[in-house]
Amino acid sequence: MSQYAVDLAAVRDAAARIAGRAKRTPVATCTTLDHLAGNALFFKCEQYQKTGSFKFRGACNAVMKLSDAEAARGVATHSSGNFAQALALAARSRGIPAHVVMPENAPAVKRRAVEGYGARVIPCAPALAAREAALAGVIAETGAVFLHPFDNADVIAGQGTAALELLEQAPDLDAIVAPVGGGGLLAGLAIAATELRPGIRVFGAEPQGADDAARSLAAGHVIPMLEPKTIADGLVTSLGELTWPVLRDRVESIVTVSEAEIVAAMRLAWERGKLLIEASAAVALAAVLHVSFRALHGVDRVGIVLSGGNVDLDRLPW
Repeated sequence: MSQYAVDLAAVRDAAARIAGRAKRTPVATCTTLDHLAGNALFFKCEQYQKTGSFKFRGACNAVMKLSDAEAARGVATHSSGNFAQALALAARSRGIPAHVVMPENAPAVKRRAVEGYGARVIPCAPALAAREAALAGVIAETGAVFLHPFDNADVIAGQGTAALELLEQAPDLDAIVAPVGGGGLLAGLAIAATELRPGIRVFGAEPQGADDAARSLAAGHVIPMLEPKTIADGLVTSLGELTWPVLRDRVESIVTVSEAEIVAAMRLAWERGKLLIEASAAVALAAVLHVSFRALHGVDRVGIVLSGGNVDLDRLPW
């Protein structure tokens, strides 16, 4: 049994469970971005995943794995947007209710999408305590099963399926880079990639204004996120109990980038790569373009997981 909540077998089980439900997303390349990075870059395009982000992988796996008795109660979560959409669609596909607590300042495009997938949205103040209080009320009222957006073994395993695909589509990668908020994506990728390809290097990418994972890795223990300030709204949560041990042991380092670097990378992806990504996804590209990453040796072929493309077109950062 793995020392972590998830192992490679769980990721492979998830891949079988979501096959035909989640999309096998393409891998894109861009000569201009390769030149700027000084490496060959392979972009795993999760902005083309159902609901516009990698989150559908984990939500779909978790919802489909529920027993019939559990599913009949419905599901509930709290999310700023991408997991909310993912859970809403996964629940709809299984024909069960979904209740989603969303902060009032969540992007309007994400709330509209959640409601469009048929979920009930419960707004709350934009603070973790308010989210948790609202969620507790929803569960008490409905009896719904709580599915955590990232600190859930079935969710983590589902997110790891992106690595299975990427390593088939772009063999011989030296490294994989992904953004980190709560750590569900990075933990799933790290488990799958390092088990499949011992020696592959795994890096996280994080905004300087929400750098709790980088500080946690440096300190050797979890340092909670207190006052995040970043346009990368999907990366403002603290690490979870299940995700932290994986990041601690399997992630080499976390590159932090400025807000200006995030905006510049997002714009580069749009203009030069024709990759319509959101700011949270652009953090990973910004990290690979960062001087500290460019100084690394032995990372000539780099897989970058573009985590999503749910952009509010009325609030573009430029």
